[in-house]
Parts: sequence; C-alpha cells; structure tokens
Amino acid sequence: MHRAALSEVFLTDWSRAGRDAFTVKAQLPRCHTFYVPEYGIYDPLLLCETIRQSSTLLTHVAYQVPFGHQLSWSRLQFAVHPQAMRIEDTPADVELHVTCSDIRYHRSLPVTMSMHLEAVRNGSLLAMASVRFGSHSPAVYQRLRPGRGDTEETFSNAPKPPEPVPRSTVGRLRKQDIVLSPAAEPLRWQLRVDTSHPVLFDHPLDHVPGMLLLESVRQAGQAVRPSQAGASIPVSMDVSFNHYVEFDEPCWIEADETSPTGTRRTIRVNALQKGSFAFNASAELAEIGSF
Repeated sequence: MHRAALSEVFLTDWSRAGRDAFTVKAQLPRCHTFYVPEYGIYDPLLLCETIRQSSTLLTHVAYQVPFGHQLSWSRLQFAVHPQAMRIEDTPADVELHVTCSDIRYHRSLPVTMSMHLEAVRNGSLLAMASVRFGSHSPAVYQRLRPGRGDTEETFSNAPKPPEPVPRSTVGRLRKQDIVLSPAAEPLRWQLRVDTSHPVLFDHPLDHVPGMLLLESVRQAGQAVRPSQAGASIPVSMDVSFNHYVEFDEPCWIEADETSPTGTRRTIRVNALQKGSFAFNASAELAEIGSF
C-alpha cells in the first residue's frame, strides 16, 4: 500500500472478477486522527485514500509491477453520495468494483492505466471514482527527476513549514493538520508542508504527496467561505496533476468560488510552483446537515 503504519492500511481482501476487473474489500474506521469524521459523516478523503491504496494494490498484485516502481497520478475524479457516508455502530465494510482500461504496456508491464471504481456499502452505491496514473521504473524515475534521486536526503532537507492560517479558517483543530499558510493576496495561500505529519508522511518521500494536495483543495474551499453550519465536505472533486510539487520551492494555492447554490457550492483551485500549474482542481462542497 506504500504505507509504513499497518493502522493506515484500510484494504482487507481482493479478487479477480475478469481480465481487467477486480473486487477490492476495505474497512473504514469510525474514527481517524487526520480524516476526522464530522457530525457522524465519514470524510470523503478517507475514501480517496482507500482508492489510492486500491490502485497501488492492484498495480502490484494483479499486474506484477515490481516494488520500487513509482506510481504517479495524472487525474483523479470522485463523487460520493453523502447519505451513504453516515457512520454506524460498526466500521463500514466497503466493496470496490474496479475496472482497468486504457492500459499501455512496455515490456509486459503497464506504464499508464485508468481505473474506474464503484464503492458499495450494504448494497448501496457509496461513491464513484476514476484515476489515471503512471508507473515508472527506477531508471525512468531518475531521468524524470534528475538530482532528486536520494529520497532520504531530499526528505531530510525539506524546509520547516511556515506558520499556518488560523484553525477556524480551514475548519481544523490541530495546527499540524493545517496545510495552508497566509499570503499577502486574498484567496491565495502558501502550501504548508509539514514532513513530520504522521499520516501524510508516514515514510520518506521526495515530493509532496497527492493526498496532501487534495487536502489543500478541501481547506481552500473552507477558507474561501467558511461553512455556516460549522462543517462542509467535498462531495466531488476533479483534479488534474501536471507535475510533482517539490519541497524546496514555495507552492501557492489560489482559489475562487464559481457557483454558490444554497447549501452547495463549487470552487476552483490551482497550485502554482516555479511559474507553472502543478495541479488544477474543481470541487463541490456541501454543508453537513443539508442531507
């Protein structure tokens, strides 16, 4: 799963359902230190982490991609049914029905593919998602990222994070969980990367992980217009990842709200680093209590 902590692995089983079709089983914990449930609702980003783990699992066990190859997202889309996200008396047992397509091979190993997932809980559709990603051998990865091949050195030399925005701005209680820092311009923040975070960085990396970038989208949406009900969740996202976000250059998160409609609103979020967009995202946020 590319996780060091066993407690952060949510998958429990997998099976093949066809040539490029699979069933992955997962169990979502009722509480989590980072993906905190709000008002009895599972955090959709907990489901995104489960999707990430599913793509990692199947790449290795179903398509025999060796450990040591680097996986990188190019696009992620998801939409959840909030009513199905409610926490019950026992952890949520989820089945993910996965279909892989647009697979490009090199020497019998996939180098790019798309995965389409339907998450089902108690027979009801919980979410739908798709992810496009690539797999890079160590030699290819070295060519893609010259001078950054020593992960331990790159990770240990990452600068200390700047001071965060106020907790109330992004709806986070712990300073460590805040991924935005103030900037001089309105609707603009510096990405705050704390490599000591036990969930986002439970092992050394040579770049900012995708789950931290998704969290920046969520927190930017909260910062644009704080929830009137005290909490809102991202019920859908569409994120295009253009290049890696590096530790040693400031990354600027820019957001604007495009279409507020009652208890739901859509935001656009861009990440700018070294003069180019590292990712572009749109997200729909819904007030908890509206469903």
